[in-house]
Amino acid sequence: MADKISPERRSENMRRIRSRDMKPEMVVRRLAHGMGYRYRLHRRDLPGKPDLVFGPRRAVIFVHGCFWHQHDCRDGHSPKSNGGYWGEKLRRNVERDAEARARLQADGWRVLVIWECETRDAEALRAMLADFLGPVALIPAGTAPD
Repeated sequence: MADKISPERRSENMRRIRSRDMKPEMVVRRLAHGMGYRYRLHRRDLPGKPDLVFGPRRAVIFVHGCFWHQHDCRDGHSPKSNGGYWGEKLRRNVERDAEARARLQADGWRVLVIWECETRDAEALRAMLADFLGPVALIPAGTAPD
């Protein structure tokens, strides 16, 4: 099946897709923060630059787009046009993800991958975060910094 738009327009569309602050990542960030968890974003000193890093918990979360990281769901399909290019590009993304997870785990980090399609069910996502991150440490009243 041929693409419905010109190659130039398709290239421009793909170029505009950002790697951070996308809607699925923002859903996870807002929910985690609202639950009381605190984190750092995109630490460059860690393999794969995890989307959320919970340092004291030695835990990281990657929020993966189903298409870009080839999730086994309806959104994780491979493109029908230019298969050679896309097949190799997407295969390399999957390899890079596995390498980053393995390196993090070897360094003692716990790793959670949240797929774009999993961000649509807020209650299931809330349960997943709570299960992975554990209880939120409460700061006693009057001891929080000003």
